[in-house]
Amino acid sequence: MKAETAVLDIQGQYRVYTEFYRADSAEQTIILVNGSLSTTASFAQTVRYLYPHFNVVLFDLPYAGQSREHNEHTRFISREEEADILLELVEHFACDVVLSFSWGGIATLQALSRQPRRITRAVINSFAPVTNNAMLGYLERGVEVMDACDRENIGAVLNGTIGKHLPSLYKRYNHRHVASLHPYEYAQMSHHVQTVLNMEGRSCVSFAGEITIPLLFVNGEWDEYTTPEDARLFSQYVRHCDFRIINQAGHFLDMEHKAAWMQTRDALLAFLLPPLSNRQRSIAVQESTALAG
Repeated sequence: MKAETAVLDIQGQYRVYTEFYRADSAEQTIILVNGSLSTTASFAQTVRYLYPHFNVVLFDLPYAGQSREHNEHTRFISREEEADILLELVEHFACDVVLSFSWGGIATLQALSRQPRRITRAVINSFAPVTNNAMLGYLERGVEVMDACDRENIGAVLNGTIGKHLPSLYKRYNHRHVASLHPYEYAQMSHHVQTVLNMEGRSCVSFAGEITIPLLFVNGEWDEYTTPEDARLFSQYVRHCDFRIINQAGHFLDMEHKAAWMQTRDALLAFLLPPLSNRQRSIAVQESTALAG
């Protein structure tokens, strides 16, 4: 399983690094949308059960990961522009499905509200339509350390809050990753967070009613920042939505332990794939588990 990589020109404004995992037997293509301060590498566990059921597309936003060096960072990118980039990539790769994680849900829901003709389903992982007290505290502390470019404490804040249920190996990786980012990335994310805190960017509820395709919301049982209860508030706004809870998992779902990985895999594939016979499903699960092994 090797990715085809490319740096694409988007609307003559941005250059975006992409990875395309082509599966010869796949009939659909899924695009994955990163959370805050993350890159294509954050979806390593997810790709293992989506492939080879789907062709899989990953990308880094212009200010992040392997896209950063190809762009001039003269101004902040808005969530609306991130939605524009997503829709451009959907067209380029002829995507049928979108899957977002955490903060990526904002741009994803904005994009879906424009009713892109190609997308038939979407999965929104670890996201909720409200900023509860736990999330508010995390965001406020996050802005404080990012504005100070306090690299050590940025990692500590992440691992002590939304990353608290991650294994120690992943916590070490997270700390190294977020402590090594360019100051512009901290400033860009701080800009996004402050927009949300000022209630200017948390407009996902207002446009959720424009989304016509089926959505699946997946949240961890132990996630106090985007709780399953809060996620269910989307049922008041989204026409066709379903919900799944991953037992004994926090915000990072399939990254936290093998049982959570299997639960997340099963929930997503049951929603995204056509019905299978019991035997076919058993074979598919065995193949997916073997890839993860």
